[in-house]
Amino acid sequence: MLSIISSSKYILLSLPLINTALGATYTLSKSWQGNDFFDGFTWWEWDDPTQGRVNYVNRETAISRNLSYVNGGNFIMRADSTNVVDSSARGRDSVRIHSKDTYTDGILIMDVKHMPTGCGAWPAFWTCTRAGTWPAGGEVDIIEGIYGINQQYSNNLFTLHSDAGCKMPATNRGSGTPLLSDCTGGVGCGVRDKSSKSFGEEFNKNEGGIFVMRRSKARGFSFWFWPHNSPQAPTDITSGSQTIMESLWSTPIANFPADQCDINRHFDDHEIIINLTFAGVWAGGDAQWAASGCAGTAGWTPDDYVKSNPQAFTDAYWEIRSLKWYAPVCTAGAKKRRLTEDQW
Repeated sequence: MLSIISSSKYILLSLPLINTALGATYTLSKSWQGNDFFDGFTWWEWDDPTQGRVNYVNRETAISRNLSYVNGGNFIMRADSTNVVDSSARGRDSVRIHSKDTYTDGILIMDVKHMPTGCGAWPAFWTCTRAGTWPAGGEVDIIEGIYGINQQYSNNLFTLHSDAGCKMPATNRGSGTPLLSDCTGGVGCGVRDKSSKSFGEEFNKNEGGIFVMRRSKARGFSFWFWPHNSPQAPTDITSGSQTIMESLWSTPIANFPADQCDINRHFDDHEIIINLTFAGVWAGGDAQWAASGCAGTAGWTPDDYVKSNPQAFTDAYWEIRSLKWYAPVCTAGAKKRRLTEDQW
């Protein structure tokens, strides 16, 4: 309820207090769709820090080779699926993009129609420090997994990576399956989604879905996922509302509370990153590769498979409907505004 107390010079707007723990409200601050990605992101063209068998190409090369383009209003970024990779090359041509701006507290929403799949594929949508020496400054993985080719690799992994001192409690971790509690370093503290619809082929069969991350220095990080056209998806998100309210949503799949982790200390301003690499330290691991069945009767190694089988990567692409950043709305008990006589 909005009550108004007035005089000839002032109007006092008395606004209801919002419970910041349960009912935080956010307003749309930035949105990318289609060609907006070419203006709002840069194309990484250096070696892959995860040692993947990949050749990240610059913006001009990505456009000329049809590895980054817009189709039906959706932004596409994909790997080459035509050429055998020369043995002396860094790897298979692919794309990794970084936002030009950085972000802290707020809500990040990506509506994805298709994510990359295939033996050796390692797609990710994440935020990361730009200033720190990793893992100082932090990393937040919103979409991450490998292969996505069968039930064993069809569950998305939400993860925090930090320097020493950020830990998660044993409870209050969301509806997913919590993994480690110590967020330090390369493995980090993850929560795996129990649904097979959040990653890989099962995700793509359903024409994708919506991923949400909420970051708060006071409350930590929370993550949600709703399949495309799910009746459980909040209407404030699916309608593209300018204002969204977290209290209207279901229990998060992954929750990383700030009780034992100083968010301000361990996570600085982050850029948004979307990429597709191959093999490397995770997707090229011996145990993962052996369990996948990708080696086949030919006995392929991860690197050789990626190099020699371009036809295997026709589904190795991102198709993104939209990406949105919502900033928190400041709450207050009252706002005083001076009005001139003619305004009143």
